[in-house]
Amino acid sequence: MPVKHLRIDNRLVHGQVTVAWVGNIGVNHLIVANDEVANDELQRLLLPQAARGVRTSVISVADAVNHCLSPEAAGENIMILAKWCADALELIEGGVRPDVVNVGNQAPRPGTKFTMVTRSISVTPRDAAAYRKMAELVGGLRSQMMPNDKPADFLKLLDKKKL
Repeated sequence: MPVKHLRIDNRLVHGQVTVAWVGNIGVNHLIVANDEVANDELQRLLLPQAARGVRTSVISVADAVNHCLSPEAAGENIMILAKWCADALELIEGGVRPDVVNVGNQAPRPGTKFTMVTRSISVTPRDAAAYRKMAELVGGLRSQMMPNDKPADFLKLLDKKKL
């Protein structure tokens, strides 16, 4: 599978991704997979510019699944940026099997009942169920902000918070 890394991070393309992760993983194609963002003309224009020269596609989750499973993707080293855990679950349920699923930043959504699992990751009960289902399908999840940070087992973080 050409998908080296699936990062769930509602900030999408930002410095940590472009400076640290892309080089560390050897990514030659960033895919932002979120239906709302894919339909936003401004974000489709700006996110590739933020990627500092790395080929970047801003597409729907379904289009990301289709691309990653296509013969065209075979020669690529892909990093997918999913805005929400629901996007990541849809990718995985669609057949995408990344080498790593990394839960990055998840800022709280206004009006939701959430628990801060780490300083930068908020999780609702619905999110927790999605993360657990993802972990079953891919064999585990990690949380790792930067490549040099020690990865944490994300399910253990959920367990600690009784989610």
